[in-house]
Amino acid sequence: MNYIDNIKTGRYVVKDGMTMPELIRTLRSGNQAPVNLTFNNIRTKQALAGRISQQLMMDSITLIDALNDSAMVSALGFDTNTIPVMFIPNTYQVYWDTGVSNFLSRMKREYDIFWNENRKTMAEKTGLSPIQISILASIVEEEATYAEEYSTIAGLYLNRLQKGMKLEADPTIKFAIGDFSLRRILFEHLSVDSPYNTYKHTGLPPGPIRIPSIKAIDATLKPEKHNYLYMCAKEDLSGKHNFAESFAQHSINAARYRNALNKKGIY
Repeated sequence: MNYIDNIKTGRYVVKDGMTMPELIRTLRSGNQAPVNLTFNNIRTKQALAGRISQQLMMDSITLIDALNDSAMVSALGFDTNTIPVMFIPNTYQVYWDTGVSNFLSRMKREYDIFWNENRKTMAEKTGLSPIQISILASIVEEEATYAEEYSTIAGLYLNRLQKGMKLEADPTIKFAIGDFSLRRILFEHLSVDSPYNTYKHTGLPPGPIRIPSIKAIDATLKPEKHNYLYMCAKEDLSGKHNFAESFAQHSINAARYRNALNKKGIY
């Protein structure tokens, strides 16, 4: 059947009871079965490329090079810092041998579908662009252990942005240092020289500190209305937060949390 001259890459389904001629005709046709590509809980471009390369015939280094290519990501409407927000965590049907260029174009189409007129309108009401919403959502998601706090934290950070205050978000320090395992942010960490250090720089960082989930993005688009400007992890170490409108109350909350860490020997 001249299969040796008609080999095509791809992922093919071999059905029970299929005859050899049927199998060869399937392989010759190039009629692939799509892969259910899934990615979520991703922090870095390197981690994203690794997750994709595990599911597709795509080299992770080639994908990383593309994500760091200024001209390529600019054509998609992003820069090398913001490009991670183009990837909306979900499950997509993709052919196994899809090339990098086609893959990025597909992800851009999915991004445009996600950012429909309704979400764009909601973003506009917050005073942020879709890209900025995703950047803020990435901080919100890293800050919160529980999704029920997403909208409260989003409202707090928006309050700070509107007042021209620094975000002073601990997760951005972890990202700047490159160590997400830190359980306690110390003064020495706050001095890290990075545009992602929100203790030094006012406004949003230049890019996301993780690829935010749909839940985090939608919660950031619907921020809770309140007057909170400060937050601190609860002293019960539950992962939830105490919120405060004044620095005086925040100082009390922070002291309780520090004491709890000290008692647990967490430094």
